[in-house]
This record gives sequence, C-alpha cells and structure tokens, in this order.
Amino acid sequence: MSKVSVLVVDDATFIRDLVKKGLRDHFPGVQIEEAINGRKAQQMLSRQVVDLVLCDWEMPEMSGLELLTWCREQDNLKTTPFIMVTSRGDKENVVQAIQAGVSDYIGKPFSNEQLVTKVKKALSRAGKLQALAASAPPKMLSTGGFANDSLAALTGGKAEVVKPSTATPVPAAQTAPSAAPAAAAPSKSPAGRGQGQLRLPSGSMACVIKALSLKEALLVVKRTEQLPQVLESAVLDLEQGEAAETARLNGYLHAVAAFEPKPDSEWLQLTFRFVDRDPQKLDYLSRLIARGTAQKHFSPGA
Repeated sequence: MSKVSVLVVDDATFIRDLVKKGLRDHFPGVQIEEAINGRKAQQMLSRQVVDLVLCDWEMPEMSGLELLTWCREQDNLKTTPFIMVTSRGDKENVVQAIQAGVSDYIGKPFSNEQLVTKVKKALSRAGKLQALAASAPPKMLSTGGFANDSLAALTGGKAEVVKPSTATPVPAAQTAPSAAPAAAAPSKSPAGRGQGQLRLPSGSMACVIKALSLKEALLVVKRTEQLPQVLESAVLDLEQGEAAETARLNGYLHAVAAFEPKPDSEWLQLTFRFVDRDPQKLDYLSRLIARGTAQKHFSPGA
C-alpha cells in the first residue's frame, strides 16, 4: 500500500517544523514533503502527486491563494484537499479562499489538536484516512496543553508538559482596595511605542510595544492566570500609521520575564521572535521602525 503524502508549504521554518512534527506524531506512516513558498510547491506538484496540501497564505514569489488557484486549474489537482494555514482570519479573506476552492482553514496560531482534527477531516473526505489508521498511535502525544505543542516540536516530545493551575490566586497587590497607601497603588500601564494584539492558541491579549527590530519585538502584557509560555507559537497584529496599516506577524515567544522587579509583577515582558520572511512584511516593519524612532517615548535598542 502506497504511503499517504502531505505537502507542507510555508516560508517560515519554525511553522513547517511545527506542522511536520504534529503530523509525524499522530500519523507515523505519513510521507511529508515541504516547500518554502508557492513557487517551489508548484514545481513539486508538477512532478509528483500528493494527497493533501497544507499551505500558508502570505509567502514570497507566490502566495498560498495563487497556488490554490493554480491547483484548481490542473486536472490532477482539482479535488486534492487544500488546507490554508494562515493568520488571515478576516471574513473577506476566508470568503476569497472559499471562492478559490479551499477545502478547509486553520488559523494561526494553532494547537496540535486543531491541526490533527483538520487533517483527519480532510483525509477522511478523500478516503485516505483508513490507510493511516492502522499505524496511528492510540492517543495523541500532546496532553492538550497549548503552550507545550511548539515546545514538543523542538524537543522531540521529551519535555515535561506543565499544566497551568486553575486555582492560581490573584496577587494581593492587584486586589488591594483603592484606599490603600500610595506605596501599594497598582502600577501604571507601561509606556511604549504603540499597541498591538498578541494572539496565542489559548486566547488574545493586548500588548504594549516597547521596542522593535526586523528580528523581534519587545512586548509588555498584563499578567493573567494563564501565563504565556516560552516557544509558544503566536501572531502579533499591528495596526499603526495614518493609513491604519495592519500586519499579521507570525512568530514565537523567545523569552518571558517579569516587567517589574518583584514576584507578583502585574506586567510581563515578552520577547516575540519573528519567523516571517515575506518581503512585504519586512518592508512594513522597516517603515514602522523608521516612524517609531521619532517618537519621544521610544528608546531604540531591540
């Protein structure tokens, strides 16, 4: 019996590795091919047949939407399952992908459970799931902790899964009454060069951008009961400028630390490392950095 083959297309190595690890963990018999952009994927699909395509939307040379449109024009690819894996979750983008013939949609950031569910659904519809069922593990390696999915991808599943406590007490400093002495007053929101939205598999949170470079962003977020985890995949939504430009930047949390020098710090400082290599996004970042250096409250140094 021939192996079921999946083509993973993304210009970010981190995302490709995350997807490949998730597929191998849950479908050990699967054959995985990869491409760094739509153009490379197009060349591969012209030479060989695959059973499923998992593709990013925004990539250099040829986008995921352009690749999808090309696939649906080819006789041998008209019905091949094509799942778009992207941070573009706007209704108009989803409609555009549906009109182009997309089979399904996975929004970034995603967990292994979400990825596996979508892949199972696509392979089942194509009549290919049964070919993998015999060799599939009885249960997923991930215990469901969103924050540890990307960590497992880099450690081979050997890292311990740390589950957030559901009964984490709120620090006393955050619940102090308004009549408390001035020394115990809650800390003010940190000043920064702008605001954004950080999307994690477990939810979204507003963030203050303290510093920015083409490599990473230094963010400050308000502490919650469920703490962000190092190596957790995420998407940073930025909307700045007179034209209200919006960029969805893919990446992962490289570091998490207390913003204030105390254990019950109300604010956390996150180092968000970019994984995109899309020229348009890099150009956007360059222009954003250039505008930011003129702001009085911004201190270069990312």
